[in-house]
Amino acid sequence: MKIIIRCTNNQQAEILSKETLPQVSLIFTGNDINMFNTTDGDVFFDLIADEHNLDNIKKDSLVFINAVINTCNEIPENCIRINSWNGFLQREIVEIATNKHQSFVQKTMDALGWKFQFVADEVGMIAPRIIAMIVNEAYFALEDKVSTPTEIDTAMKLGTNYPYGPFEWSEKIGLKNIYLLLQKLSKQDSRYTPCNLLATKANNS
Repeated sequence: MKIIIRCTNNQQAEILSKETLPQVSLIFTGNDINMFNTTDGDVFFDLIADEHNLDNIKKDSLVFINAVINTCNEIPENCIRINSWNGFLQREIVEIATNKHQSFVQKTMDALGWKFQFVADEVGMIAPRIIAMIVNEAYFALEDKVSTPTEIDTAMKLGTNYPYGPFEWSEKIGLKNIYLLLQKLSKQDSRYTPCNLLATKANNS
């Protein structure tokens, strides 16, 4: 199986850190959209595509895209949601959401030898929602001068055995991504309302 992947250097490193079965050929195109669209393959991953503007998305094949925030009915029908925010592709289990293409996903993941979990087609999937809420609470604590970012990160890692603290997560994922997810989630549930400090920093980043 030949898999064509458009992704960042960081995403590529995370993919290469995963154990992949030898019958799979991974072809990385970097950020080159023309190379991605014109290279023949069996499966396509466009992890750079902006899920909020998919006018240029490949249309003649099924495509895995990094759509954490938007649900399946907000993206083209040929797209499959995968959580490829920084730090998540290297996890043992990858989160995927699709309403129509389960058999294709299963075949692809079996060929890769990757563990994955179908998750409900909801805003933020599972892990990103949890991390976003943790980051938001950390910003509330910082806003209230409870502690410093370094101390909060250290306490979180020691207390929960998480690989990163909330501020480390926000830097790795991108605070703007966290803010956009919280903003959309807050329309359904006020518990996700972004902290003012987080919103200000995200909008100034």
